[in-house]
Amino acid sequence: MSPADYVIAPLPQAALAVQGDGRMFPVRRIWCVGRNYLEHIRELGNDERNPPFFFAKHADMVVPDGATIPYPTLTKDMQHEVELVVALKSGGLNIAADQALDHVFGYGVGIDLTRRDLQTISRKKEQPWEIGKSFDHSAPCGPLRPASEIGHPAKGRIWLSVNGAERQSGDLSEMIWNVAEIIAKLSLQVELGAGDVIMTGTPAGVAALVPGDKVTCGVDGVGTLGITIGEPA
Repeated sequence: MSPADYVIAPLPQAALAVQGDGRMFPVRRIWCVGRNYLEHIRELGNDERNPPFFFAKHADMVVPDGATIPYPTLTKDMQHEVELVVALKSGGLNIAADQALDHVFGYGVGIDLTRRDLQTISRKKEQPWEIGKSFDHSAPCGPLRPASEIGHPAKGRIWLSVNGAERQSGDLSEMIWNVAEIIAKLSLQVELGAGDVIMTGTPAGVAALVPGDKVTCGVDGVGTLGITIGEPA
């Protein structure tokens, strides 16, 4: 279909860069895993016996490496959560864990920006988390590295610094659910497809950001990501 076939102009396709390739990875959906590192569960005072769970962000909330992100509305406590990002080239329902990695195109580094004060209010009221998690510019993501080049990282340092001072540091091996298990579990809830992106949870050390902060983060063997927090829009 052409733009003339729509009553309003269709939005551009959300996409992620691919390291060393001029082509882009089209983003279909963004899924996030909550509570997948034990120390992060403890620092927020949550019950570590509860299993991780899933929530979503919209595809057009993706922000590229090097971007300046306006400080969001409605919050006084936006926090950073560095995460390993998994990008799928195919999908399905009820994917077996031992076949899950066959669906992975590659990996990247992302930040699950969170309006923590709003998320906390929602949790206390037993309301959905969208107001705290799903907002404009809330899914920065660096370039993807194809699994055909780097394999499927199961260990390696994951870290985040603000203005040169380290805040988060952990290891992929500390994830409660590994990537294959995440894909298998999520495929029980929804049919996964090519273009789906999964953010796999964050280690301890989450903290507030303010305008002017320069954030750098990375996963060893995967890549890095840098953003700047700007003034409110």
